[in-house]
Amino acid sequence: MDYQDIANNFLVAESQCKPIEPITVEYPDLTVDNAYRIQMAGIKMKLDKGNKVIGKKIGLTSLAMQKLLGVSEPDYGHLLDSMLLMEGEPCRRDELIYPRVEAELAFILKDTLKGPGITIADVFRATEGIMPAFEIVDSRVRDWKIKLEDTIADNASSARLVLGSRMVPIKELDLRLIGMVLEKNGEVVNSGAGAAVLGHPAAAVAWLANKLATFDIALEANEIILSGAITAALDANAGDVFTASFHSLGNINLKFM
Repeated sequence: MDYQDIANNFLVAESQCKPIEPITVEYPDLTVDNAYRIQMAGIKMKLDKGNKVIGKKIGLTSLAMQKLLGVSEPDYGHLLDSMLLMEGEPCRRDELIYPRVEAELAFILKDTLKGPGITIADVFRATEGIMPAFEIVDSRVRDWKIKLEDTIADNASSARLVLGSRMVPIKELDLRLIGMVLEKNGEVVNSGAGAAVLGHPAAAVAWLANKLATFDIALEANEIILSGAITAALDANAGDVFTASFHSLGNINLKFM
C-alpha cells in the first residue's frame, strides 16, 4: 500500500473539487493505523508546499456519530493556516465539495500537552482560553459515503475553520454547561451544551493528547484545538448564513458565497 499515492489522490480531489470513491472499497482491509499514516503523508505534502500546522481537530465526539460509523472513540485531523477564515470573511462554496458546518468550542493552548497520561486537569492548566468556533467539514469521498478509515485518511474531513472574536479564560467557564444555539438563515436549527462532547470538551482534548502520543506528536503551545461538534453538522450552500450563540462566549457568524 502506497500511503503517499493514496494521500495524493485526496489532495487532487480537494484541489479540483472532484470527489473520489471510498478508499475502503479498494482497500477493504485498511486499518485505522494505515488511515492515519495516509493522513500524515498528506499533511507532509502540504507542509512541503509551505502550509503550516496551526492546530488539530477532534471528530466523532458524539455517541450518535460513533454508533453511525461503528466505532468506540473519536478521530482527529490537522488544522492548517490555509484553512483559517477570519470572522466576517465569507466562505467560498465553489472551493468545496460537500461542506457542512459544525459549532464548537476552540481551546487556545499556552503550553504544550503531550501524552500519555494527560488528564482534564492538565488540559485546564495548559489552556489560555476558550473561543467560539465554526468548523466547516468537507468530504473528498463521493456523497459522504465514508467509513472511519476513509474520513481519517481524508484528514478527518477537515476543510475550514472560523474563530469568534472573544476569548474567555478557561477558569471562568463550566465547559459542560455552556449552551449553544445554532441558526441557519435566521432559523434556530439546533441547540446543545458542551457536555455533548465526550461528556466534557476538555476530556476530548485530553483524549487527543494521549492518542497523538502513539505517533510521538504533541499538542503544541499556541495551537488551536477544536474539541468537537456540539450538535449535528448542517449542509451549506452559497447564500447560507450561520450564527452560533454561546452562553458566556458570545456569537459567531459565517456566510457562504
